[in-house]
Amino acid sequence: MKHPLSAILKNVPLLEIVGTVDRKISQLDFDSRSVKKESLFAALRGTQVDGHQYIEKAIASGATVIVAETLPDHPDDRVTWIKVKDSAQSLGMMASNFYGRPTEHLKLVGVTGTNGKTTTATLLHQLFQNLGYKVGLISTIENKIGHKVLPATHTTPDAVAINALLADMVEAGCDYVFMEVSSHAVDQRRIAGLHFTGGIFTNITHDHLDYHKTFRAYIEAKKRFFDELPSTAFALVNIDDRRGEVMVQNTAARVYKYSLRQLADYKARIVESNLTGLLLEFDNKEFFSRLIGKFNVYNLLSVYATAILLDQEQMEVLQVLSTLHSAEGRFDYVQDPYREITAIVDYAHTPDALEKVLDTIVSLREASNRVITVVGCGGDRDKSKRPLMAKVACDYSDQVILTSDNPRTEVPATILADMETGIPAYAKQKVLVIEDRKSAILAASRMAQKTDIILVAGKGHEKYQEIKGVKYPFDDKQILKEEFAVNG
Repeated sequence: MKHPLSAILKNVPLLEIVGTVDRKISQLDFDSRSVKKESLFAALRGTQVDGHQYIEKAIASGATVIVAETLPDHPDDRVTWIKVKDSAQSLGMMASNFYGRPTEHLKLVGVTGTNGKTTTATLLHQLFQNLGYKVGLISTIENKIGHKVLPATHTTPDAVAINALLADMVEAGCDYVFMEVSSHAVDQRRIAGLHFTGGIFTNITHDHLDYHKTFRAYIEAKKRFFDELPSTAFALVNIDDRRGEVMVQNTAARVYKYSLRQLADYKARIVESNLTGLLLEFDNKEFFSRLIGKFNVYNLLSVYATAILLDQEQMEVLQVLSTLHSAEGRFDYVQDPYREITAIVDYAHTPDALEKVLDTIVSLREASNRVITVVGCGGDRDKSKRPLMAKVACDYSDQVILTSDNPRTEVPATILADMETGIPAYAKQKVLVIEDRKSAILAASRMAQKTDIILVAGKGHEKYQEIKGVKYPFDDKQILKEEFAVNG
């Protein structure tokens, strides 16, 4: 279906228009390879490629409107030229208009932070679905419209894809959508033009410095999400993270705080914690959760607080919370009942996330239980965290196996060498380096003794291993299941 250009440009800040706006547009594109007849092509300046270099190719492929930050001295009079200050920001606003401003017809809540985004968004989707609503989910693991599962390719899709997805959610009758918001998405303006009902901050730790270059820039990208929330929205922040208050310094949104340690609008107390779950107290009401670990108390508390802020009934929320399960690949159990060995698969791929998972395991284990950790680091990503990951694994584990993760275009041995620099002198005797990930997981299983706990960290829900640009089938959890079945 074609849309009038004038409607697509509504409320978009424009610097200059050359040519007619009396056109109809078939689709929006920022990749010249996708352009078709009567497309609008937005020239985006990316980290690797500048879309302005592909304007002529887009016109040759049929684009009739070009949106750019600079216009040529002699513009092609066959097309309409639109000059804007920020092409990415403008594309987000145009995409919202093109798809009928979908976020005006549902309640969209964004979840941002280093760790806990996926679990929090997934739990919110489960909770509201079980409360009887039609709900959408946009996450690292999967996108969902109600119970229908769609593949996820990025933590936050591009501006065009996200508005198309949100429009499908509106058409399907969704009341709420819960969405992970990555720092990349904020920085690249992928969420421009979206109207958020609320935003949640989980925490912020060392990550994505390969992209943001400095920790300050990473913090500022997260903060910008809250800076741009409207006054009609709520901003819910974890103030046990020392940057929680910073996130909402300049927001127009209504600010609410949650905490386990400080005075806050929403406060939790851990009554009991073990490997079967958590007995918790929220607002003086006790309930049991099947989730494990202190980090999940924060996730549950943010979900509870969000539900209350969205006018849900407290006791009904607590009742449903007690039935929820975590996201795939987040503290995911596999057990060998014959040898009484527990293996945990977790997405922990930052030093902080790995420390939280291991700290939870160590705090809940019996004195005789050894902890064996299998961990690697991804290639083409922040190299500075590699030695930190190895050190954390050594500090909390009785045996450590360093292995390959998703090496991408890097040589696995180089990544492992970087990790090895973080091994403390006292721990060298308990560290093995096994480059092949499957061999490393099998080695951990075979060295485990009765009641030991194995942690396989870094990939979690992923069903592939990316090597030299190719994604090969690979599933940590499935390998463990097959190994334990053989042992049985």
